[in-house]
Amino acid sequence: QVSLVESGGGLVQPGGSLRLSCVGSGHFFNRYDMAWYRQSPGNQRELVAAISSGGNTNYADSVKGRFTISRDNTKNTVYLQMNSVTREDTAVYVCNAEERETSGSLVFRSWGQGTQVTVSS
Repeated sequence: QVSLVESGGGLVQPGGSLRLSCVGSGHFFNRYDMAWYRQSPGNQRELVAAISSGGNTNYADSVKGRFTISRDNTKNTVYLQMNSVTREDTAVYVCNAEERETSGSLVFRSWGQGTQVTVSS
């Protein structure tokens, strides 16, 4: 297991930018597949962006071209750069870490507490 702490949320105007950070504990951060999810009231948690241990990324269609996920393994940190935000991006953003065996079997999955992002004028 790994503990995850998110930061960087807040109030941002439509069209603005925000960068979220998620710091993980431990010495093996480079092994983990990392992701950002979000959840807004009345909606299910949805995957926003993911980055594998090897650096491969994928994005929800709704954020492609606007959000960028990246990682710095030297700092045990994954980032989510959010540009051109809209009111529909308002949600609690939660960091996720997973480690899998080469077979694909899940070793563990951890979640952070989340950080609130509110897009409003």
